Amino acid sequence: MEKHEGIIYLEDGSVFKGKAFGFTGTAVGELVFNTSMTGYQEILTDPSYKGQIINLTYPLIGNYGISDIDNESPKIHAFGLVIKDLCENPSNSNCVKTLDQWLREQKVPGVYDVDSRQITKLVRKHGTVKCLISTEGISIKKAKVLCEAGSLRGDWMKEVATIDKYVIEPDKGFKEKPLNVAVLDFGVKGNILNCLKARNCRLTVYPYGTSAEEILAGRPDGVFLTNGPGDPEEAVEAIEEVRKLIDLKNLPMFGICMGHQVLALAFGGKTYKLKYGHRGANHGVYDKDTKRSYITSQNHGYAVKYESVILRGMEITHLNLNDGTVEGMEHRDLPIFSVQFHPEASAGPNDTAYLFDKFVKMMKEDQDA
Repeated sequence: MEKHEGIIYLEDGSVFKGKAFGFTGTAVGELVFNTSMTGYQEILTDPSYKGQIINLTYPLIGNYGISDIDNESPKIHAFGLVIKDLCENPSNSNCVKTLDQWLREQKVPGVYDVDSRQITKLVRKHGTVKCLISTEGISIKKAKVLCEAGSLRGDWMKEVATIDKYVIEPDKGFKEKPLNVAVLDFGVKGNILNCLKARNCRLTVYPYGTSAEEILAGRPDGVFLTNGPGDPEEAVEAIEEVRKLIDLKNLPMFGICMGHQVLALAFGGKTYKLKYGHRGANHGVYDKDTKRSYITSQNHGYAVKYESVILRGMEITHLNLNDGTVEGMEHRDLPIFSVQFHPEASAGPNDTAYLFDKFVKMMKEDQDA
């Protein structure tokens, strides 16, 4: 692989120089860090990373290459990748190409041979920042101009969500009639859908902003609100339609990540931006119901305000063990609950997959009522 310079320019004027890999180009996005030791393919293809440049804290990346089975969506959504050491000779029976080859194909620039720990410490100190990543030899002066001109705003949820409604049948082998689940797509990860269809759910995936009336016309047994990128308060259409769904019918409802935040806003709660977010596969969460702590996979830059939802009929069910932020909630009277973390993992532990079983149980109980 030809070695040439890559640069990372931060809006505060900080510059990190390393070696370029992947696509030859320039991108501007929000610089965030992820603490996962594995799962770079799942991370890069997670639609929730749209608009962001990812700095991976684990030092060696690319050692098991890229496979045909680990994508969370059909393409990379992150705008760039920053790592310490790049493995150019991966070892994995499922490997079909190197990380460098994949980034080139997907037109995503990457920079390696930089101090990713120093970058992480900077983000932890100052918070997420606007960042430029370039692998085409631009000057620092030009990088400054392009970084200042770049925007961090975008209608990311509409860009990554499905345009057309589609149906996914449940896995084979079930004798019972499948449960019909309406999935409101803000940028869903593939393994979330896998976890639902593995529990005999027939999924109808709806585009962002689909009306409550259209969703109810499909006679769902439950509604699922997916993960997705961006500021939850910008999901104005979705918030309004979820509010209508809550008011129109007493349907079981489950939200993950962005779905959790949209649900809170639909009830009249509030969200706020975290200093540097939670991104990684090793975040401790306490479940008040089971009285157990779990290690979870997380990827979010916003959180729900505790007081704003408990005044709206919600009970807080899960708390982050590092900073005490809200990680889950459930309505006192309605069959509605949500979590901020990712029980489907990919990448990360699946210790909390029992939450999908809880959703299924809710739908069956509602049918029997």
